[in-house]
Amino acid sequence: MSSCTERIPPRPPARARALLGMILLLLVSATALAPPARAAALTEVTGFGDNPGGLAMYAYVPASAEAGAPLVVLLHGCTQNAAAYHAGSGWQKYADSAGIVLVYAEQRTTNNISRCFNWFQPGDVARDRGEARSIRQMVAHAHAAFGADPDRTYVSGLSAGGAMAAEMLSAYPETFAGGAVIAGLPAGCATDLLSALGCQNPGRDRTPAQWGDAVRAKNPGYTGPWPRVAIWHGTADTTVVPANARESRDQWTDVWGIGQTPTTTTRLPGGTTLEEYAAPAGGTAVAGYLVEGMGHGTPVDPGPGAEECGTAAAHFLDTICSSYHTARFWGIVG
Repeated sequence: MSSCTERIPPRPPARARALLGMILLLLVSATALAPPARAAALTEVTGFGDNPGGLAMYAYVPASAEAGAPLVVLLHGCTQNAAAYHAGSGWQKYADSAGIVLVYAEQRTTNNISRCFNWFQPGDVARDRGEARSIRQMVAHAHAAFGADPDRTYVSGLSAGGAMAAEMLSAYPETFAGGAVIAGLPAGCATDLLSALGCQNPGRDRTPAQWGDAVRAKNPGYTGPWPRVAIWHGTADTTVVPANARESRDQWTDVWGIGQTPTTTTRLPGGTTLEEYAAPAGGTAVAGYLVEGMGHGTPVDPGPGAEECGTAAAHFLDTICSSYHTARFWGIVG
């Protein structure tokens, strides 16, 4: 029973009640029919090709990615997998904000017990063979299935993944507009496990022309355009010694037909020195990022800032956000 102080509102007329009921019914129906909003997730992709290298493919396609989005292929380091690299490297942040499609190639223990990409096996790095062909098939699938831009396709990797990125740039220079070799090695350094260990430490010294010939030998007669290459290394890396950064610089500057003296030298956060080597037609062809005191890993800089990214962990080292600076060098973030 209502108290004498309660005020019972008058009922609306029958016609108004009917109209209100129709509106409510339409709202409920629209809510029921509308698909729930879902955030993008790292998802395994199968059936992307005959996959002679026996690799797994994972993709991250953010809601912000439109037709013609840039595509970045990412290659993890030894003992890692696609999920770990996605979580640690910071690339998801820029995929979301700039509409970039990410594809991760994942090594299987059946191919390499330590999950290293087999960058030192000739049958896995030659054009249209083994793991190299599998990664190229992932790229083709991403272009067709996700609408990614063939003219804005890039590859980056850490350690063995960095060495494999260099091999992909060499085997398929027409496929990649740019690449990043992080704590990696020059293409063509090794032909078996024993020589790979020597390339990692103490490194292999060749002339720029010899390193350039190792790239040109994969595609006789190809004259360009060549990918723009970023090279990242820590000065305290004892796993893949910093001399490899110099040899990689020599390799790609020779491929571009430019000298080994930097056009500009800049200081960046995290104790990082950036050396840029200008392309003949303008812009930067090769960029070398040397991080003072950093060991073996991908440089990250956790935080909410535009130039901060990633999660610090084993082989994700808190220094500078390499993903941001690499994406900026490629021209796919502002």
